Amino acid sequence: MQGIDLTQLIVAHLIIDKYEVKVHIIRMWIHRDISILISKISKERPALLLTGARQTGKSSLLQHLFPDQPYVSLDIPLNAKQASESGQYFLEKNSAPITIDEIQYAPELFRQIKINIDQKRQLMGQYIMTGSQKFSLMKGASESLAGRISILNLHSLSARELANHYQIKPNAMQIAEWIIKGGYPEIYEQNLNHTRYYGDYIATYIERDVRQLINIRHIREFDQFMRLLAIRSGQIFSMSRIAMEVGVSTHTIKSWIGVLEASNIIYLLKPFYNNYGKRLIKSPKLYFLDTGLLCYLSNIQSADILLNSPLLGAFFETYAFGQLLRSLHSQGKSDEIYYFRDKDDREVDFLIPQGNLLDLYECKWSDESGEIPNNINKLIPIFNKDNINSITTLTTTAQRTRISEKFTVSNVIEL
Repeated sequence: MQGIDLTQLIVAHLIIDKYEVKVHIIRMWIHRDISILISKISKERPALLLTGARQTGKSSLLQHLFPDQPYVSLDIPLNAKQASESGQYFLEKNSAPITIDEIQYAPELFRQIKINIDQKRQLMGQYIMTGSQKFSLMKGASESLAGRISILNLHSLSARELANHYQIKPNAMQIAEWIIKGGYPEIYEQNLNHTRYYGDYIATYIERDVRQLINIRHIREFDQFMRLLAIRSGQIFSMSRIAMEVGVSTHTIKSWIGVLEASNIIYLLKPFYNNYGKRLIKSPKLYFLDTGLLCYLSNIQSADILLNSPLLGAFFETYAFGQLLRSLHSQGKSDEIYYFRDKDDREVDFLIPQGNLLDLYECKWSDESGEIPNNINKLIPIFNKDNINSITTLTTTAQRTRISEKFTVSNVIEL
């Protein structure tokens, strides 16, 4: 067993036969909450597309859920070329049911998949696909495979998934460590150094996607741009201000933002402004979708540094937003989540409509008061008390506590 990292093992089976001893290594597997939904939908739709940032575990999850299904990756240039230029032959060679990885490299294949599905419309789960470039993929899939496909989102590991895997109720220090490490599965499965991991991630994945999506000539400026975005996570996004600081045009910044959105690195949260007057802030707030990458870009390399940083509040808000989004997506719900702020600074961090009612969420790293936050009290007359379904303070408490009929203090796990 020398040379094998035991932290990567669940079981090592020794199979002894007449000639040799074989060691079978089974890597750690962290259960993903979206698994049940994927299995269910694969029985209800002919096609399924799982999108998400690179290295969130899309391929591994699908191979785990469909171990007997043939698998082909379009990350291999020859496969992508064949799929793009001769879709019919490619699908004859790789017949359904099949898992197709990184389909963004051959979006032309959607049309042939539609033809094949329509020939055997009664068969479900024929094409299980992954992709790492959200907008173009969803556009191509929804146009070509309307009514035939479900599109789901897989993020890096959630606090809930980590807590369930390690069977712990995390305290504030543990949450800080997870914020620093982020949620990319490989960090936990292989016990990797997270700082080195994110350095490699930026070099090998983000820059690769950037170069593919736009003909970028300012890699150094793009790196500066990402670092400036990082220290503004959780804030109102100003394209002109970033453009001025980086020294490029607003058109360039808009293009770069589009790349990071398409690659599932950042999220622009829209404001909620249904009939609440003209004094509302209508610019989006920007969030990174993984706080490990966020902390790396901000040069915050340990929980102790984070806990003493003026960015703690904003980074916890970013983490809480990510957990809310993961919770919605693992249930197959749309990301109908907003923020609210007016020019009199009346605000709430997150707002989720529930029909005609509203769920309000406010983030506080440490709050044991058991009181509704003052900023939400100021909003109650604006929204009307009867229109508020629930109010939740998201904090680092170990246990979710219901204070009153509509008010709860919760951690970021029990959402």
